[in-house]
Amino acid sequence: MKAIAALALVAVIAVAMTAYGETPLKKIAFIPQWSPQAQFAGYYVAYETGIYKKHGLDVRILQGGAHKPSSEILEKGDADIGSIWLSTALQKRSNGVRLVNIAQIVQRSSLMLIAKKARGIKRPEDLEGKKVGLWGDDFRIQPMAFFKKYKVTAKVVPQSYSVNLFLRDGVDAASGMWYNEYHTILNAGINADELTSFFYSDYGLNFPEDGIYVMEETLKKDPAAACAFVKASLEGWRYAFDHPEQAIDVMLRYMAAANVPANRIHQRWMLERMKDIIIPSDKDGAVSGLLKKEDYERVGNELKASGLIGNVPDMDAFAFTCAEYVQK
Repeated sequence: MKAIAALALVAVIAVAMTAYGETPLKKIAFIPQWSPQAQFAGYYVAYETGIYKKHGLDVRILQGGAHKPSSEILEKGDADIGSIWLSTALQKRSNGVRLVNIAQIVQRSSLMLIAKKARGIKRPEDLEGKKVGLWGDDFRIQPMAFFKKYKVTAKVVPQSYSVNLFLRDGVDAASGMWYNEYHTILNAGINADELTSFFYSDYGLNFPEDGIYVMEETLKKDPAAACAFVKASLEGWRYAFDHPEQAIDVMLRYMAAANVPANRIHQRWMLERMKDIIIPSDKDGAVSGLLKKEDYERVGNELKASGLIGNVPDMDAFAFTCAEYVQK
């Protein structure tokens, strides 16, 4: 009886709020791809500063990770909105999972190869016959296309989520994200001028990474809520970039709660690099939050050439544009 009375009270409060012009907040569960870190600062800041509530949303941020792929969580219905790499979402869509991109947050790929100049590596062709550490799955698509483009046959070595093998000269080049592993290598005592950095985006292989996705059914039920999340998240990112120390404070608190090792200097570097890859430069011709057709086609065609998808899904069905919410 107490439970019934409580539900009745909630219903009465909701009706009263509506009557007085206060619309109840729409509940949304959001899952990023990984544990809390500055890579996702915009979402946590939007939550902590009340930006989501301002846009009519009651957002709950779930914790992602290696054993909680955001695409699978969305597919199961355990979250409403998620952050997913474009290449992952394209493969899922090609396999019948009705994922829809509602915003492309990261405009420039941060994936890179890091090599030591002392190993004689200064240009792509110098990777011929060298030991190169590569991660698996989606992380291999760009480097393999890169090798193919420059007719390089490298000795691929499986890489863990550590750069220790590179630091100990076990490989000549290693995979890294600009906002993460690259900085870890610098912190290990190697100077930037001792390294050769191959950004795939600089070699015609820009694969935009973190995007915001929903299941098609969820989008059809409430496109306004999905677009409100996009608008609020973009505002959260702008706030984080304008107030970096506050944003880092937020992330360090969440990282501590999740028992994730935290380092303020590293999180500051990560946030600065996220700004570099999220905010489009004038020469990019991109708009914050929008998936560029040429980027979509580039990723789709490389996936097809690699045999990872049969056909490139129709972009009009794959991407939903909340035009009135995105800003330059």
